[in-house]
Amino acid sequence: MASDDTSLSGLAGRYALALLSLADENKQLDQVSGDLRNIRAAIAGSDDLQRLLRSPLYSREQMAGVMSAILDKIGVSDLTRRFVLVVAQNHRLFALVSIIDTFLAELARRRGEVTAYVTSARELSDQQKQSLTDALKSTVGSNVQVDVKVDQGLIGGLIVKVGSRMIDSSLRTKLQRLQLAMKGVG
Repeated sequence: MASDDTSLSGLAGRYALALLSLADENKQLDQVSGDLRNIRAAIAGSDDLQRLLRSPLYSREQMAGVMSAILDKIGVSDLTRRFVLVVAQNHRLFALVSIIDTFLAELARRRGEVTAYVTSARELSDQQKQSLTDALKSTVGSNVQVDVKVDQGLIGGLIVKVGSRMIDSSLRTKLQRLQLAMKGVG
């Protein structure tokens, strides 16, 4: 099995660069990047889909059929659909998340964007995402792309990671710190 690195020289890099070139040529970079984020979210939200993508037990046709149904449900562009189905036909779905991550990272690099990885205890509204993006943009000083995922185990608050900096204001972490402090009191 190929490695899951996001360098441009590996399997994921070759596929990502091919899609980036096609999307740029067809003036669909924003559409394709949005589609890929939605696909990645669907994969992250389904353990069954994650197992399916890694499984060598299904035929190319079965994998393509499942992915086609998922893409229909998500509502992706024709270019994204054709690309993912080529990945399925080439029996490379195990690398799909790496391909998506590599595509998004390279697109951000070319645009001079920084990605902020945000984990929240619950789904953020569009207004909250925009406020967070604006705050991060003023702090970081460059274009910021916000990648939000939900972890209900945080109880409340956010974890924000931009580059090597991480801000953890989650209630879970605060409770853990309090618990450690209380152990030292006894």
